[in-house]
Amino acid sequence: MEHNSVVLWSLWTGIISALATGLGAIPVHYVKNNSKILRAFSCSFAGGMMISASVFSLAQEGISLKDRIPGAPYMVILGLLMGSLFFWFTEKLVSSHDTKSIEKSQGFSKRSLLIFIVMFLHSIPEGIAIGVGFATGNLEFGLIMAIAISVHNIPEGIAISLPLKAEGVSTARCAWASILSSIPQPIMAVPSAILAWMFEPLLPIGLGFAGGAMIHMTISELLPEAIEDGGHSLTAWGVMLGLCTMLLITNLLNLLPIPH
Repeated sequence: MEHNSVVLWSLWTGIISALATGLGAIPVHYVKNNSKILRAFSCSFAGGMMISASVFSLAQEGISLKDRIPGAPYMVILGLLMGSLFFWFTEKLVSSHDTKSIEKSQGFSKRSLLIFIVMFLHSIPEGIAIGVGFATGNLEFGLIMAIAISVHNIPEGIAISLPLKAEGVSTARCAWASILSSIPQPIMAVPSAILAWMFEPLLPIGLGFAGGAMIHMTISELLPEAIEDGGHSLTAWGVMLGLCTMLLITNLLNLLPIPH
């Protein structure tokens, strides 16, 4: 592939993958009831999806890079801890500021804002993966990588939209929030394609970082509220169903002939 083609393919597929996240708001559109039970199930289901994505997609993908990057498993572990620390710091920072003006003007609660921040960060290593995929010079490999990430983005859009919808946010705003959370994908795909030699070694720690932030957010923000509104049993089932749904999608995606 020519240099210009690599850049263009990385840019356009990065944009498409970001737009795919917005599709996750479509099934959520039919969630009408704003009851405590619904909020509890939405939070726990989204939490299960995020835990599954963090462990079975992000961390597992980072560890699988050990053939090219020998220290990848340890970098993933370090990234997990760094991501957890980052979310803890971000949560403290957000809590120390008055977010009521944001809630009134945009309709987003503190929890929704934290979800957006974490999913925004989670999109950075995915954008790098798209760029590095095309930088190999193999168009087929780059396309399959971009398609896989795009399809992964749809359930991630659901995970973002469910808690928002349960808070009364419109479907259009859910879709826009989902798309904006994936903006780093086209932004990071281009420089990663140009400077693959520099960005690829950062993938394991980046994937772990995103996973650690998502897990910490699920445990500290989503699950306590779900337990308070719906009880332990509903929360446990919501997490299990969300985890299994994301795991099923992940395994179906693994059937794609992605070369390693």
